[in-house]
Amino acid sequence: MAIDTVPPFIAAQLNYLLTHSPISIKVEQMWSGSKNYGLLDRFTLVIPFCLDYIKWDVIYNAQYPLAAPDIIFGPEDENFRPFHAAGEQGDLKSPKNSLSDWNSKDHTRLLSLILELRDLYMAYQRKRVGEVDDDRLKFEISTVISRKGIEMYMSSGVEKLEEVKFGVPLLEMDINKMVIGCTWRHQQKIYLQAIFPVGRKYSSAPSAPRLKLVASPELKALFSIEDLRLPPWLDEMCMAEYLPTLEEMLESQIVEAVSFIEVRRKFIVALAPLFGRPVEADPVFCRKATFLGVSGVFTFLVHVSLPLQFPKQQPVLMLQSSQHFNSRGAPIKSPLLTDYAWRPRWEASEMAERIFDFLVEECLNFKKYCNENLLQQR
Repeated sequence: MAIDTVPPFIAAQLNYLLTHSPISIKVEQMWSGSKNYGLLDRFTLVIPFCLDYIKWDVIYNAQYPLAAPDIIFGPEDENFRPFHAAGEQGDLKSPKNSLSDWNSKDHTRLLSLILELRDLYMAYQRKRVGEVDDDRLKFEISTVISRKGIEMYMSSGVEKLEEVKFGVPLLEMDINKMVIGCTWRHQQKIYLQAIFPVGRKYSSAPSAPRLKLVASPELKALFSIEDLRLPPWLDEMCMAEYLPTLEEMLESQIVEAVSFIEVRRKFIVALAPLFGRPVEADPVFCRKATFLGVSGVFTFLVHVSLPLQFPKQQPVLMLQSSQHFNSRGAPIKSPLLTDYAWRPRWEASEMAERIFDFLVEECLNFKKYCNENLLQQR
């Protein structure tokens, strides 16, 4: 029985796509098109689009490595035919496209093809949205169409209502440059997702869109969009009126979040005279620090986790023994500790002293807890 492998020419193109794409494309699954050869020459790509994902199947033929791949689009996009819609979306077989002189030895070709198809798909969806018979949506489009990077998606089907989804990039500020030392691979952006129902001629006053802020997972280390309350959408309001208010609020929140990094840094520095130099610390966002604690012959680690809302929210502490291990060989840890004196307006030095005083007694309780845990294992 043959062992499934990925042909080298496919592996090179796929690896380049995953490591160099300006958007976060992922592979969902891979499979073989031939039972006899057992070569994984087909796969599904999960591609970000309009704050959601589209899935496209990429079909190579391992028996014909020089041939370009076929792309199979989703079931809702049967009318998206970029290979044939020369008059509307461009002919991918023309000299200016990614398939015109396909070279399987060029590992950049697959990424170029997918990005070109995504651009064509964006134009296809924008055209679909523009053809919707809804005066309100036509007006909304006219007010935001000039925004750079805006994406639109028309959702329809037999069993669901027609909706138009907008993905609107917010703020012109470069968040990556605001955070010193950050290692984010992609540019951090915040988007507004606005979903409008397609209106009917007999409907009453238009309903408000469903609104949601969307950001990349990496941004959570700095700023939690889940904690942000969106401004209300007033009657007769449009996105052109709503967006400036939202962006002004977002900008102030992000500037404040960046300033909190330095507040957390000063607190970690204030811990050092009492606990010693950190064994480990988060140097970018200053969300975590670990110190070595000693009580007699008992040594342990003190893990300090700082919330984004520090000092409004107090640090979470956890102790970890360096000498006691459970039955699985893992170090014994304490429950999360927050039951100590705390005032957000204290100076950083006083906060550190209160935590130190608390742990002087708490470490004795933790040592007892570790010893009892060992006795239970016998």
